[in-house]
Amino acid sequence: MPEYIESVRVLLPILTTLIAPYFIWRFRDNEDLREGASFIAGLLTFAGVISLAPAVLDGKVWTYTPFVLYPGISIKFVVDGLSMVFAIVASFLWMFATFYNIGYMRGLKEHAQTRYYFCFAVAIFGAVGVAFSGNVLTLYLFYEVISIFTYPLVAHHEDDEAFEGARKYFVYLMGSSKLFLLPAMILTYVLCGTLDFHIGDLARGMFPASADPTLVSITYALYIFGLAKAAIMPLHNWLPSAMVAPTPVSALLHAVAVVKAGVFSVCRVMLSVFGVDILDKLFLGIPTAYLAAFTILVASIIALTKDDLKARLAYSTVSQLSYVIIGVALLTPMAVRGGMVHIAHHAFSKITLFFAAGAIYVAAHEKKISRMGGLGRKMPFTFGAFGLAALSMIGVPPVCGFVSKWYIVNGALQAGQIALLVALLGSTILNAGYFTPILYTAFFKPAHPDVDHSHIQEAPLSMVIPLFLTATISVFLGLYPETFLQFVNVFAK
Repeated sequence: MPEYIESVRVLLPILTTLIAPYFIWRFRDNEDLREGASFIAGLLTFAGVISLAPAVLDGKVWTYTPFVLYPGISIKFVVDGLSMVFAIVASFLWMFATFYNIGYMRGLKEHAQTRYYFCFAVAIFGAVGVAFSGNVLTLYLFYEVISIFTYPLVAHHEDDEAFEGARKYFVYLMGSSKLFLLPAMILTYVLCGTLDFHIGDLARGMFPASADPTLVSITYALYIFGLAKAAIMPLHNWLPSAMVAPTPVSALLHAVAVVKAGVFSVCRVMLSVFGVDILDKLFLGIPTAYLAAFTILVASIIALTKDDLKARLAYSTVSQLSYVIIGVALLTPMAVRGGMVHIAHHAFSKITLFFAAGAIYVAAHEKKISRMGGLGRKMPFTFGAFGLAALSMIGVPPVCGFVSKWYIVNGALQAGQIALLVALLGSTILNAGYFTPILYTAFFKPAHPDVDHSHIQEAPLSMVIPLFLTATISVFLGLYPETFLQFVNVFAK
């Protein structure tokens, strides 16, 4: 295939997401056209990503380098199996989020809707750019695009609480990337002479055999703490604080772009910068797995204490993200595959949970779990979808969360890490502990005495349909896990 055709095909999804914000701004006076532009952009981006899939599944790695800034330093794009997992999730769920946004934003008559859709689109541009990044510099630039353009979304309500949450969000993410990620990138260039990822071999990373082990270990630690979007403790507190944002933004933060960019970047760094051999030789993987296990358990325990639905879901996200980290850090074939596929499986289930939380707020104006007694009988589709997604978070078959967690648990057995296995099984019990009461309250408890539910019905169809479909897809991915596993298998061959 001629090189210019390859470059166009690689750039098409990125260019589509880059152009979309212009049309959203251009149609700011016509909300139908504005939202239509967002949906069409999502559709075109998804089509562009999927067009690359057959070649990737045949073992092809798409590459394109538009700019060389200095020897070993360039803007470079790469599309491999790992790229496809994140890019498919981001582009596909963008369409669902846009459809859902229509019901939410119009239903609550939210202000600044054009700014909202504009920043939402730029955040997806950053996510696709992260997915297709071919080196550390490109990843860093798109990673920062996400941070900058999600700040106005977190601060959307423009009150004291919103600005405080957005400030913490920005300080954590931008501060960690400047303090840790930038020095890690500089050290990588000094030690390797290039910033380009080593693609095609998980065992061998970028670092030469002559690299000083101490400096390599320091560089690794800087990467792990510099990628704070992965929400590993103690750099996690920005995520619950960002819950002041509108619920669709929370879905963007927790399922589509922000945290997925974090765990994807950690996977890319661990496997394409360091490689399994170095992580094993320098004993870097297992300590990371234990840090992830600590995050899983502590975040789950905190989630048990939260009565606010979005806060409980926020700590659930902190916990669930570390399943990705623990899977890759275990360095065994099954665990690595389980960790990477959990990027996609968690995304579909978690976006369902946040969509349901938004639908509950629009229909009943309730945020507290203790005040949701009887709501399940009034909103059966919403809470039914919530229940399916909750089963995925717990890890119950046939929903997709079971598949990725099964791989990770078996990977822990392969590694002989019984303590981590116990932590994973304990987290399953904790997950059930904080999701089951929500459903029990909604379906089996009477209405709260201070709440009149007589007028409540399902949220608008533009909200219910997306959350019902994403819940259904979670079941489909559980029954047909090869949907994303085939891309992971190509990457991890």
